[in-house]
Amino acid sequence: MLTAPAPDSSLLRWLDGINQPGSGPLQITPSLMRKSLARMTETFVTDLPAITRVWDDQLAGPHRAISLRHYDPAPEAATPVVLFIHGGGHMCGSVQVYDGICRKLAAASGHLVVSVDYRLAPEHPYPAALEDCQAVIRQLWQHLDQHQIRYRPSLSLVGDSGGGALCATLAAQSQQDQSLPVRQQALIYPSLDYTLSSPSIDELANGYLLEKTRIQWYFDHYLQRGECRTTVSPLFMPVTPAHPPTGLVTAGFCPLRDEGRHYLDRLSSIGIATQHHSEDTMIHAYLNLENLVPQACERTYRWLSQFLNR
Repeated sequence: MLTAPAPDSSLLRWLDGINQPGSGPLQITPSLMRKSLARMTETFVTDLPAITRVWDDQLAGPHRAISLRHYDPAPEAATPVVLFIHGGGHMCGSVQVYDGICRKLAAASGHLVVSVDYRLAPEHPYPAALEDCQAVIRQLWQHLDQHQIRYRPSLSLVGDSGGGALCATLAAQSQQDQSLPVRQQALIYPSLDYTLSSPSIDELANGYLLEKTRIQWYFDHYLQRGECRTTVSPLFMPVTPAHPPTGLVTAGFCPLRDEGRHYLDRLSSIGIATQHHSEDTMIHAYLNLENLVPQACERTYRWLSQFLNR
């Protein structure tokens, strides 16, 4: 069941415009989708808070150097650390595209935020992005020490959409891998089910920016080697009492809504601490549309800060 009769009126007007016949691209390509996400975010995320120190660096990855962007709102203090893993269907996005969102997360939470530029499909299919994120976590404390950065060795994962899938996979792996010291994770309208089996996938299949056929297209480019889509879906991964506490944001008109709720139910059923924030009139990727829905975004950053600092 839909949680509200319609999306927020500002979003509805914008959706009406992009859903007009002939308004979409004739042929969808990875390059076109990357440009589209970058243009959308640049257009609608324009109020960029100043962060005391922002800098780019790299660390060694399994196949190449991995670029990182750091956001330190309080360089004089030892603050907890957030590893931010951006969304984009495993195909789009970058540290530059998500610069504004990371700035807002750092300003709201007071944490040192490290954003990772992992490899993208289809050039680098599964598990390349996951391997990059694993490498960053395993070297993160050493990396910060080498640069004489003050921090508290407490790591939270934060990711939206496809980045949420990577966070949740890393959280599942951390249950039995001490080299992945994940304290907690906060997922923002995450993609958790590569089998597309939750009801909202069909209920909200068309007309709400992220559409079922587009999701399938992303997954087909990401999972190119016949992987079992159930096995690699975080929604179906084994959960033990060692699983990190989890906060999760859903949007009422996002086709990924139900898999997020089901994921929290699974964790809660075995006693994992969970928190849920629902924006019932929002669509997928509304943080990338902030100028249209500033109040919803403000509530979300405030909730993320409260969860991370609990």
